[in-house]
Amino acid sequence: MLVMKFGGTSVQDAEAIARACDIVRGRLEQNPLVVVSAMAKVTDQLIAMAESAGAGERDQALELSRAARERHYVTAGELLGTGVFTEFHSELESDFDALDELLRGISAVRELTPRTMDRVVANGELLSSKLVAAAFSARGLDASLVDSRNVLVTDEAFTKAVPAFDLTHQRLRELVQPLLDRRRIPVMGGFIGATRDGVTTTIGRGGSDFSAAIFGAGLNATRIEIWSDVDGMMTTDPRLCPDARRIKVVSFDEAAELAYFGAKVLHPATLLPAVQKNIPVYILNSHNPKCDGTAIVSQAPHSKNTFKAIAAKKRVTIVDVVATRMLGAHGYLRAVFEVFDRHRCPVDMVSTSEISVSLTVDSTEHIPAIAEDLGKLGDVKYEGRKAIVCLVGENIRATHGIAARVFAAVEGINIRMISQGASEINIGFVIEEDDVPEAVRRLHQAFFSEIDPEVFA
Repeated sequence: MLVMKFGGTSVQDAEAIARACDIVRGRLEQNPLVVVSAMAKVTDQLIAMAESAGAGERDQALELSRAARERHYVTAGELLGTGVFTEFHSELESDFDALDELLRGISAVRELTPRTMDRVVANGELLSSKLVAAAFSARGLDASLVDSRNVLVTDEAFTKAVPAFDLTHQRLRELVQPLLDRRRIPVMGGFIGATRDGVTTTIGRGGSDFSAAIFGAGLNATRIEIWSDVDGMMTTDPRLCPDARRIKVVSFDEAAELAYFGAKVLHPATLLPAVQKNIPVYILNSHNPKCDGTAIVSQAPHSKNTFKAIAAKKRVTIVDVVATRMLGAHGYLRAVFEVFDRHRCPVDMVSTSEISVSLTVDSTEHIPAIAEDLGKLGDVKYEGRKAIVCLVGENIRATHGIAARVFAAVEGINIRMISQGASEINIGFVIEEDDVPEAVRRLHQAFFSEIDPEVFA
């Protein structure tokens, strides 16, 4: 069987959903399961209305809800025949009435908890999966709506819930596999799940990709397809480099590094369930379905180019801790990292000496509290508006002189931190955000002026 995940831009309106229907129709022999994101920008709208309600701005929250309601009504009207639309309109109206009632409740108490935020935000995927399932059925596809909250079981870390894989796989076998056995097309929302007690959760922004991989792993899919609005993974961001090239095939390890360090084509955690089951992942363009996209496989063919791609991760903060009184003290690094662990703040890059540690984080949410705790260990400074530039390729550590070539290409650009050695496939460094376009263009010219036609298109 096959898992097909359609992102927000691939279900953003009636035309996009009709296109997705045609793509799925062409895969019927492969027994597809379809996972959908919320319609493009709807998740942002839902967050905005929840925050407005939490601030007591009820009218603003309800106005945002009204706009989302109208958008879904219009899309449904364009997709569905009169009889189906009448029935579906009533269901949509009930869903949005319930959302408005929730927003009024949040506004009344002026309190927005992570648990309540998940209840609001989950509506994006719930609505889009209902709409897509109805559209498929109206076009003659044998689709069955499956509420992902009955399948994807998570812990109670609301807004960033962690899936319980074994229990989720059991639910997949019980609730989804029988539909596939009857050659029906399950349609499910990504990104959303529920606790063991049935409380709605979400698994983090971009989590629809992760959901697709979890479902694919649990059902032993032959492949997982991620449909978006780009032709695949590129050698760098084409907005920075118009001559960026499509990568035909890349390894799991390389793709995971690129995803984490800024290549936004897929969610960084997406690949983990696929890697464990050795399921290939394909990045495809729903607006250009004839393009072969990018294949992500366990072992990619050798490339004549040193690097596969260049990624840049912006909105990075450097945290410096200097503690002369800890000179030679046992457990200093452990104490530093325990602070980040307590605040559940992941660290991207680390550079150390005997008395100082520099780290980068991509969230400023807990920085003041983290700095206060680190202040007990030494002097603390932090600076924002930084970026990590990351070059990914195979066996970099064994390539003589590669670091010299990289830093020669960015001569004159101030580099704050460097990371090489921890990974065989990654060289990374930190620069000012404003320097990213120039640095990426120079690096791309240096390493991709000629390409291996077996690996790049």
